[in-house]
Amino acid sequence: MRVNEIFYSLQGEGRYTGTPAVFLRLSGCNTRCPFCDTQHFSYTEMTEEAIVEAVSHYPTRHIVITGGEPTMQLTATLCQLLHREGFFIQIETNGSLALPHGCDVDWITCSPKDLELRIQRIDELKVLYPNDDMQRFEAINAKERRLQPLDTGNELTTNENVKATIDYILEHPIWNLSLQTHKILNVR
Repeated sequence: MRVNEIFYSLQGEGRYTGTPAVFLRLSGCNTRCPFCDTQHFSYTEMTEEAIVEAVSHYPTRHIVITGGEPTMQLTATLCQLLHREGFFIQIETNGSLALPHGCDVDWITCSPKDLELRIQRIDELKVLYPNDDMQRFEAINAKERRLQPLDTGNELTTNENVKATIDYILEHPIWNLSLQTHKILNVR
């Protein structure tokens, strides 16, 4: 597999905010989002066994498989090996690809882009705000819904997005707020 990086930190977003987690960032993506804040194209080739060995050295058994787009490389075998080691598997996906056959994933966080959704289920829908197509997102079946203010890199604009996100949630209470707490806390 093409692994961009493996690191240990706190989950900074969504339902599992604050949870110690091993992050397995896979290389590559099928979209080119202009707001993407992740450098995920460099990689080291690793076997699934080497990945499991590397992530098992950390004291947590919560793994977040992300990218890029993790469903481009995720396999049933990797999921089986991780579960055998006691891992809770969370993926962060754009949802444009189906979960590969046999992949037993415990939690799917989906942040849709402008592509058709093909993921089989969505546990947590995470949408960046402001967004012009909120009706589309409100029609998606998901266990939980989160709006996350778009971080533009400009403090004034980002603060305006935070206020607009809060206002939207107060008017549409099917949504909950998700902040990028890892950025707020300056944690990786």
